[in-house]
Amino acid sequence: MRNRIESCIIPDVNKIAIIIPARKGSTRFPGKVIFSILGKPLILWVAEGASKSKLADIVIVATDDREVMDIVRKAGFNAELTRDDHPSGTDRIWEVAQKIDADWIINLQGDEPMVTGELVDSLAGIAIGPEGRKIEMATMVRTLNPEDAKDPNRVKVVLDKFGNALYFSRSSIPYARDPGTVPEYFLHVGIYLYRKDILERVVGLEPSYLEKMERLEQLRAIEDGIKIRCVKTTNEFFGVDAPSDINVVEKALKARGFGFR
Repeated sequence: MRNRIESCIIPDVNKIAIIIPARKGSTRFPGKVIFSILGKPLILWVAEGASKSKLADIVIVATDDREVMDIVRKAGFNAELTRDDHPSGTDRIWEVAQKIDADWIINLQGDEPMVTGELVDSLAGIAIGPEGRKIEMATMVRTLNPEDAKDPNRVKVVLDKFGNALYFSRSSIPYARDPGTVPEYFLHVGIYLYRKDILERVVGLEPSYLEKMERLEQLRAIEDGIKIRCVKTTNEFFGVDAPSDINVVEKALKARGFGFR
């Protein structure tokens, strides 16, 4: 694993880079990326999970805070200091992505401690699969219990018959008009794969109407005609949005065998 971004130039075809945006100043949970979970900073859980990918060539934490960068580098992972005025994590990863030689960029949020290498590879595999350059963007989805579909914090997605996203919403979609009909709901899992030129295109777009209405950045790409392929997973995820999520995440990690000595 390389320690500096300048040394990671590898001319492989279909090189895949995982970039983890990690902003220290979270509005709902300031400092969450370095908050201790089972004795280890949150960001290190994410970096360790991502580093177990067999398909990614490099993992880089992109942060606006020197303390976060130092913690990540001391643990032996790549970290780069970015500007502190980026409006989104996507803009932050693009600052790093444009400096490296990679065909594909995976945007993995810095508050997803449940991520595994296998999960990342199920998404990254699209980039080196038979469809190759037909894919512009991809993300992950899993089935969602109907009783949870009304929660606006759980982003739903409807798919076309090819597995591409038709729409993302905080509302319950699709709507069941006929009594007794129970739709199949899909929950969006916030990890993205971008072809590098598509990431550049998305970052260059102005925030769109639907994006601003739903507060969902991925709608910007859909409104501009970019197709987002959705990969189904059965894995459950417990991200950290607020301090109240810590107990849930620690319990889930212990269930996987972490935290015991």
